[in-house]
Amino acid sequence: MPILPPTSRRYLAALVLGGAVVTAAAVRKPTLRAEEALARELLAELVGIDTTDVTGDTTQAAKAMAQRLLEAGFPEDDVLILEPHERKGNLVVRLRGSGEGEPILLLAHLDVVDANRTEWSFDPFAFVERDGFYYGRGTTDDKSMAAIWIANFILMKQEGFTPARDLVVALTADEEGGGHNGVRWLLANHRELIDAAFCLNEGGGGRLANGARVSNEVQLSEKLYQSFRLEARNAGGHSSVPRKDNAIYQLSQALVRISNFDFPVQLDEITRSYFEATARVESGALARDLLAVAHHANVEAADRLSETPHYNALLRTTCVATELIAGHAENALPQTARATVNCRILPGSDAHSVEAALRDAVADDTIAIVPLLKATSSPPSPLAPEVLEAIERVTDAMWPGVPVIPTMSTGATDGLYLRNAGIPTYGVSGIFQENDDMRAHRKDERIAIGAFFEAREFLDRLTRSLAN
Repeated sequence: MPILPPTSRRYLAALVLGGAVVTAAAVRKPTLRAEEALARELLAELVGIDTTDVTGDTTQAAKAMAQRLLEAGFPEDDVLILEPHERKGNLVVRLRGSGEGEPILLLAHLDVVDANRTEWSFDPFAFVERDGFYYGRGTTDDKSMAAIWIANFILMKQEGFTPARDLVVALTADEEGGGHNGVRWLLANHRELIDAAFCLNEGGGGRLANGARVSNEVQLSEKLYQSFRLEARNAGGHSSVPRKDNAIYQLSQALVRISNFDFPVQLDEITRSYFEATARVESGALARDLLAVAHHANVEAADRLSETPHYNALLRTTCVATELIAGHAENALPQTARATVNCRILPGSDAHSVEAALRDAVADDTIAIVPLLKATSSPPSPLAPEVLEAIERVTDAMWPGVPVIPTMSTGATDGLYLRNAGIPTYGVSGIFQENDDMRAHRKDERIAIGAFFEAREFLDRLTRSLAN
């Protein structure tokens, strides 16, 4: 899920006066509507299933959702569990239409990142409702969308809704990591089941600032994911007779050089559009800097924006140290020191040029730099009027005055595999979150209850609009 930037307080005043304010922890009615109760039940069921890579089981989650669909009247032939490996199952379900257009794919992933139970305020795999929020691993990334897609399919089935084109929901494995990525496997082995005119996926969402809705963002592209291993080796020795060429010191110096290195500013059509559109919902010096970067790639403005991590990540390729392993005993000089440096590469750049830039930044031939796996690039999705205009219509109907802003995601999603396969993918969720409360991959992950139910309605309206 993307990390979102701060917003000008002065603009918030205008939003408040305009009535575009939502309280994230707003008190819901004691009795939920039927569609809300269903979505809540499904989310609680999914959060309660461990779907992490090492100890979890996405097949169990897929079966749980499949059972709900079968009980709602979906034919068995249209509810498929496809399992390339035990514990790595994927669910594909089809709501058949009248055949007037190509299908629409609705995607979410069942797997979640691991959670350290000792760091959480409660069991990360126990669904907890507190103070207007639902807590639990996956409540934002990405079991909320999985629950919403299934809830909406069940409601459509109960209503007898027949779309003009088939709708396909795919809930998949190993988006967060692991050796059995569901989207990639389905494309390679069962493309006909998920082939579509386009896909709606995670990657976008609504921005809140102090309760005010700022924008509804749609992800059209994303950065490439590439990690490198840096390694320093040394003969070692006894710690009582230290030497200057210590492997830990050598590696540390290399990492400091990387921390002080910035890749050049590089904009494309999507990021320029993002900065220009964001400038319209900001004010003062920030708005001027956003426009200066969008229109003129102004260096001074880019330097000021780079002080905000989110804007910095949109402006350039980034590389950051994320893991360290060094030494073998407290009384021995280290023979090996290793670090993982994770890079998020702008579309249009390649991993080879990034590796070369890291070598130049490190400026030490004794440090080995080895790419881990291989970056998968993907073309941006087109600014398709059919999709974007529908998103704008539904957004304006539910939240008048809130702009829809195309964006590039600084993180990675399974949309990259679909885009490479020729299926345009749009990250859009309708889930509004506070800028300073993004908890995906963090402890005490949560989603505001009101935001969850609004997103269900938003995606239901959007899907029906696009399907007819």
